[in-house]
Amino acid sequence: MENRKKVAFYTLGCKLNFSETSTIARNFNDEGFDRVDFEEIADIYVINTCSVTENADKQFKQVVKKAMKLNDKAFVAAVGCYAQLKPEELAAVDGVDLVLGATEKFKITDYIHDLSKNDMGEVHSCEIAEADFYVGSYSIGDRTRAFLKVQDGCDYKCTYCTIPLARGISRSDALENVLKNAKEISAQNIREIVLTGVNIGDYGKGEFGNKKHEHTFLDLVKALDEVDGIERLRISSIEPNLLKNETIDFVSKSRTFVPHFHIPLQSGSNDILKLMKRRYLREVYTDRVNKIREVMPHACIGVDVIVGFPGETDEHFLETYHFLNEMDISYLHVFTYSERDNTEAADMPGIVPANVRAKRSKMLRGLSVKKRRAFYESQIGTNRTVLFESENKEGYIHGFTENYVKVKTPWNPELINTLHEINLTKIDEDGSVRLEFVNKLAEA
Repeated sequence: MENRKKVAFYTLGCKLNFSETSTIARNFNDEGFDRVDFEEIADIYVINTCSVTENADKQFKQVVKKAMKLNDKAFVAAVGCYAQLKPEELAAVDGVDLVLGATEKFKITDYIHDLSKNDMGEVHSCEIAEADFYVGSYSIGDRTRAFLKVQDGCDYKCTYCTIPLARGISRSDALENVLKNAKEISAQNIREIVLTGVNIGDYGKGEFGNKKHEHTFLDLVKALDEVDGIERLRISSIEPNLLKNETIDFVSKSRTFVPHFHIPLQSGSNDILKLMKRRYLREVYTDRVNKIREVMPHACIGVDVIVGFPGETDEHFLETYHFLNEMDISYLHVFTYSERDNTEAADMPGIVPANVRAKRSKMLRGLSVKKRRAFYESQIGTNRTVLFESENKEGYIHGFTENYVKVKTPWNPELINTLHEINLTKIDEDGSVRLEFVNKLAEA
């Protein structure tokens, strides 16, 4: 058994990419490969790329360099979004042997017959219109939580976004398959599942992107709530126009779904939302937040926002700033707009200078700190349930409450991957919250 080949993985980007990397890794395992850490010497390095992050190509080159330093004879494969959008560019990077686009990445083991280095990266990428089948996946990143993919692709035409070009049309996993994956995860003593996808509120479009919804997102949520053995389910990011009152009401009474929503806003100015071709106006967003607060006053609400979009004047930006400042939200993820090839926004007038984008980003990140602090303060003195993680960070163990408050307590390995009822006592210097135990809910 000495000659089993070793494979290592590196994932750039989102939770969805992590869930897909895990599935690809399991395929390698089935083919007789041993998975090793990316810091170790391997025969094959697989890099799952992202097109959303700033400097995607620069990051990719650094990861390839790292792999080549570990083993300059290793076979390097690039898969994922950036590999679909810019295959030739990635193939030209020194050391890359294989580039696989959106439909090919799950069949990677079919392409690796010969592990000798290529002079030039070999490209297999489809026309994105062919990305019309669905591959279910889930990742188990640590012992505590797993990311479960339920949907892929997007039919929206937001003017700044390359994801439809990188991942194709919106399509969903069959409900029975999602439930099967959820049961497999819960059988591994994992306490929390995070639902992921490109546009999960659109769940229900068939696996070939056909528009007939056999099941809705609400059906999915209700069915998952009944899976035995899962203590917590978290909805990751969901579009405001697809987050329905029925879903919010169901989550508020649910056995397992936690009171935490992440809802992309992108801009608090209706003018900019129209330029972005978002499918709602700010009034809809206000409505969603008010509805959540009405039935779950203690819920955590996260917001995505983009600064520096073409045509965003100081007035538009201040509209966004004040809108968010007045809204009862818990934290922000701030993205600085960056031009993407083959998107409508790349050709729009009114380019915002880089220094202005940076300044606006800094202002909103400051607002996020203030919002998170205010949210944490509102939770002091309340009883919550915490799920502890597995890392010892400077003598402390951390965890998250159901409503996403980060807590810490002195390190105790027996707490790993266990749920406890706690009382939140005070905010520590590092911004996390101290606690007192109320009683033990579940043992490991």
